[in-house]
Amino acid sequence: MWAGSVIDMFMPSPRQLSPRAHPENVEARRALLDTSPAIQPLRAFAEELRERRERTNRTGLPVVVPHFDPGDAGVNARVLFLLEAPGPMTDSTSVARPGSGFISVDNDDLTAENCWLAREAAGLEAAAHWNIAPVYLGPTKNKPDAAELAAGAMDLRRLLPLFEELRAVVLCGEHAKKGWDRHVEPLYSGATVIRTWHPSGRGINPPGRRDEFFRAVARAKSLAG
Repeated sequence: MWAGSVIDMFMPSPRQLSPRAHPENVEARRALLDTSPAIQPLRAFAEELRERRERTNRTGLPVVVPHFDPGDAGVNARVLFLLEAPGPMTDSTSVARPGSGFISVDNDDLTAENCWLAREAAGLEAAAHWNIAPVYLGPTKNKPDAAELAAGAMDLRRLLPLFEELRAVVLCGEHAKKGWDRHVEPLYSGATVIRTWHPSGRGINPPGRRDEFFRAVARAKSLAG
């Protein structure tokens, strides 16, 4: 944690979890993955998911399921942000531009930066981040199809009970909303659901959307307490 911070993140500014620019930060986060008790159930969930998807993988490509960020609240999260799919900077197997291996607001990309800024503005500490399609799909132009949304939603239904203190689920973007509404909402009664824009540049740069996203995060903070 960093001095003067209002939220439980390790970095003093966004984009600090970069294997090339800040390898020491990535190594510290990987070490925390082994030691933080709050992350162990989520680590086991992600590893089991990856192993299960590998058994049915027919693409010939590796199955990449990034870890939850142990710098976040783990199973103690009161807010869960649900986005579309892991971005390139979560993929630690890439040779051209390796990512951190985590779903993290500290990652070196604009979506993570916007989440970081919104959480800092709201003072939101007890949060975690995940995706309706949990497997890395490649470049951001690759969007989850109906089958991927359905499979990801089934995994999400197994994930949600791990968060015993959950107060709000923030659905970010149309794919997260579609997967939730079709496959989770009819079977879920728990945390308050907040719908907002995806925090990518395309998602929140149009007039008014950034303010709406920040207000959604502030509402999640008010529910989290």
